[in-house]
Amino acid sequence: MAISITAMAGAVLLLAIETAVQNTTDSVEQTMAAGMARQLVDEVLGARYTAVGAGPYQLPLGPNNWEQAGEGRERFNDTDDFNNFQAQPPESRWGVALGADDGAGNLRHPNFRAPTGKFDDWRQTIEVYYVDESDFSQRLTGGDTSNFRAVEVTIARQEQDGSYRELARLRRVYSYVPHPN
Repeated sequence: MAISITAMAGAVLLLAIETAVQNTTDSVEQTMAAGMARQLVDEVLGARYTAVGAGPYQLPLGPNNWEQAGEGRERFNDTDDFNNFQAQPPESRWGVALGADDGAGNLRHPNFRAPTGKFDDWRQTIEVYYVDESDFSQRLTGGDTSNFRAVEVTIARQEQDGSYRELARLRRVYSYVPHPN
C-alpha cells in the first residue's frame, strides 16, 4: 500500500515538474520572440517613410528589384520595402541567421552563437499597410491610402504538424510628416 501511494505521489510530482518546465520554456520563447519583434519594428521605423523622390501615397507597398537583390534586408531604405518580408529561420538585416550574427553582418565567434538549429522552426513576418486616419485599427484595402501606415511583425514557431504557433505579434502605427521647406 505504501509503495502504491509513493508511486502515485511520484507520478503527480513528475507531472507537475514537467508542466513547470514546459511553462518556463514557453515563457522564454515568448520573451525571445517579443525581443525579435521589437527589434524588427525598430528597424522598420528607423527607415525613411518613403524613398527619396517618391510620394507618400505609393502603391503597391514593397521593395523594388534592386532592394530585393540584397542579402536579407540590407538594401531596405524606406518603410514600405519591409512589406511582406518573411524569413525562416529569422535573420538579421544582412541575411545571417539570428543567433549567429554579430550585429554587423558577420558571424559571431562559435562559442557565442546560439546552438545550431535553435531557431530553424521559427519564422519572422513583416507587414506594412495603410490604416484609416479616423480609426487606426482599420486596415485600408484596395487602392486606398492615408497619411498613416501600420507595421505589424509576427514571430511564430512551426509545430510538428506544419502549423504555426504565434509567439509574438507587435503592431505600431506611424504617420507621414512632410519635410519642412
